Amino acid sequence: MIRTIPGLDFATGSSVFDHRFGSTTQFTLGVEEELMLLDSDTLDLGQHVDAVLEAVKTGDLGGFVGRELMQSEVEIGTPVCRTPSEAGAELSKLRSRVVDVAHRKGLRVGSAGTHPFSLFERQRITATDRYRALVEQLQYVARRELIFGCHVHVSVDDPEKAIQVMSALLAHLAELLALSASSPFWRGAPTGLASSRQIVFAAMPRTGPPPRFRDYEDYAQVVGQLEKTGCIADYTHIWWDVRPHPRLGTVEVRVMDAITRVEDTVALAAYVQALVKYYSELSDEGRELPSYHRILVAENKWLASRYGLEAPVMDLQTGRRNRVPVAQLVRRTLRDVEPHARELGAERELEGIREILARGNSSDRQLRVWNANRDVLEVVTEIADLTERKTV
Repeated sequence: MIRTIPGLDFATGSSVFDHRFGSTTQFTLGVEEELMLLDSDTLDLGQHVDAVLEAVKTGDLGGFVGRELMQSEVEIGTPVCRTPSEAGAELSKLRSRVVDVAHRKGLRVGSAGTHPFSLFERQRITATDRYRALVEQLQYVARRELIFGCHVHVSVDDPEKAIQVMSALLAHLAELLALSASSPFWRGAPTGLASSRQIVFAAMPRTGPPPRFRDYEDYAQVVGQLEKTGCIADYTHIWWDVRPHPRLGTVEVRVMDAITRVEDTVALAAYVQALVKYYSELSDEGRELPSYHRILVAENKWLASRYGLEAPVMDLQTGRRNRVPVAQLVRRTLRDVEPHARELGAERELEGIREILARGNSSDRQLRVWNANRDVLEVVTEIADLTERKTV
């Protein structure tokens, strides 16, 4: 059911005027992953998304596999799921089918925030009106976007609540990025960053932490102005780290790098789902949700991009004078959201967050392989092996 915002004259005709908040079961979720297509021999990116899509379109997965900006990239997205376990089963099925098709085409599949050595200059842009227009508008900035992410959607039942929850989630961006960081390489060399993807993506307009909005009307007025003046076609051209998605009725968390192990993707999905439930229920109780200045949130995010799980970040929730390890904040968040994950049937999947803390993220794993003999091909092989591993 489509719902409208009464009295919001300015946004009439805007892509956010009609919305679906409250039209689906609350806290259902969906996960999107942007995967790399790799040449089996060289492990460089392969420009063969059309062949992969042609092979899957006649099956039952055609609607859940699609294109992205580069022809060396394929996006998979789950249907609406009730639990992270269900989402994990769907992701495993999607990954498996894409891997099977890729192998028949002489390709492999990898999931990481950047390809360790491929060059953006050698990539072909996907031939759709949307992507042609994007490159025409953004030029070098768009052509350089050889990056891969993971997005988690969680449904909420009210547009005002969506804005409040979005603001509250900003305090957790550093945690989410540190847990998912998987891009320590760019153009064949280690960058010294846990997430190089974040630094590349920062050149795009309308990215990073969103500004603070008073309410949904304030958000709709801003989007309406951008649309009315022709700056954007619709709100999906706003690529914040977390954003409302009115057409789906969800809050969408976009800050994560593409995650190599599917189990870790499922753990992050459980973490996001439980956080959305936690803040939604605080809102239902009439509690004022926390909101933080964008510059403070951005500083913590930068620290997570640089140091990953070892990031020394500001504790925005307590305001203490000294910085603390981001892993300490993750453990505190886990204590807050575990009862909510239990109610959602996601307690086991949430345990995967503790496993990431114990063994490290994908960025840590890639650097361990690199430090063994400085062979970047082995790094890509490790990414592909873990991405393609059969997991349910």
